[in-house]
Amino acid sequence: MNVHFARPLAAVLGAATALAVLTACSDSSADSAAAGGADATVAGTAISKDQALYDALPAAIKKSGTVRVATDVPYAPFEMFVKEGESALTGVDYDLGQALGAKLGVKFAFTPQKFDGIVPAIQAGKFDVAMSAITDNMERQKVVDFVDYSQSGSGIMVAEGNPAKIATLDDLCGKPVGVQAATNQLDLLKAHQSRCKATGKGEIAIQTFPKDSDAQLALRAGKVVADVLTKPAAGWTAKTADDGKAFDLVDDPAALGGYNASPNGIAVSKKLPELTDAIQKALQQLIDDGTLNKICDTYGVASIAVKEATRNASVN
Repeated sequence: MNVHFARPLAAVLGAATALAVLTACSDSSADSAAAGGADATVAGTAISKDQALYDALPAAIKKSGTVRVATDVPYAPFEMFVKEGESALTGVDYDLGQALGAKLGVKFAFTPQKFDGIVPAIQAGKFDVAMSAITDNMERQKVVDFVDYSQSGSGIMVAEGNPAKIATLDDLCGKPVGVQAATNQLDLLKAHQSRCKATGKGEIAIQTFPKDSDAQLALRAGKVVADVLTKPAAGWTAKTADDGKAFDLVDDPAALGGYNASPNGIAVSKKLPELTDAIQKALQQLIDDGTLNKICDTYGVASIAVKEATRNASVN
């Protein structure tokens, strides 16, 4: 799960689920762009420039008035096109970028970039930062610095109303559960079988599917009691499928960011330490005033928002 969370699961947000709702969701995200570092309203919160943070920015950033941001689109709910065939963006990362830009007094200009080329492009000086649901890990820390804004792992999605009363992974023991084949989520379920045996509840009856959309169909049909997928994808799907009336997201208090959660961060060029510092301080302000939580909640994933803006938090 070194690329984003579990990249193959982007299929969960196909045309039937995501594209039909992108325009509606954009209305509640970045309501006005932080063009040229102007004040902005993001997730219903008015954000103004912090002069001290602006003053601390690198001279080149202040001169251009722009932070160049690489992002791999689409990867819902983090980065999406508002409308298919057009360039306007929405999503957790885009909204957070607009909020950070307004706070720092500069424009966060997003440009699509293939994921595997993002870090090399930062190293080459083409971009200053990347915001693309990037997992913070020690290998990447060798070439970029991270300011971490979320913790994301695997989540559980159930049918509307949660008829099987699933609250934790233990509640899946002895029950049929859907999951996409060849994913970390399948590994998670397999690893939990020993605990199921120990509790005497019986093993999880794992049903694998080529695509998560197939697992969703099984959940709709009552063939499984839950679908295990990345928590951000689960939250977004629960919020948008059938206008939020098809599925519910399970929030286990012991794993609010998801099971086996890892930090996700804004990758910043190591040549721009002042920018890293300013982004970290701006992000902390957005955490303290509730803006980050509101942004994540807009896309059904409030539980992945961190409570502290850490730097290079991953230790693996």
